[in-house]
Amino acid sequence: MEFNEYQKSAKRTLFGSEQVLTNCALGLSSETGQVVDLVKRYTFQGADLDRETLTKEMGDVLWYLSQVAEWANIPFDEVAQKNIDRLNERYATTNPEQK
Repeated sequence: MEFNEYQKSAKRTLFGSEQVLTNCALGLSSETGQVVDLVKRYTFQGADLDRETLTKEMGDVLWYLSQVAEWANIPFDEVAQKNIDRLNERYATTNPEQK
């Protein structure tokens, strides 16, 4: 699935018109905390890594992130591409296939 396609599909489930950015930013923080908590339990408490729950929580992070971009009228493909461009600059490699 393309990022812009995801962003458009995700927008169908966005409700409310007031304080949307604040709601999405707070939701992003909350869902990111749930991802961090799963990793913490795995890393420091000896819990099994629950890949199904991790995948679900990462999807929730993706949803909120896509809607912050939607609110700011930023195509999600652009977010992804600019991030890859920055990573390529920051971590230049001699293997062009890794770019």
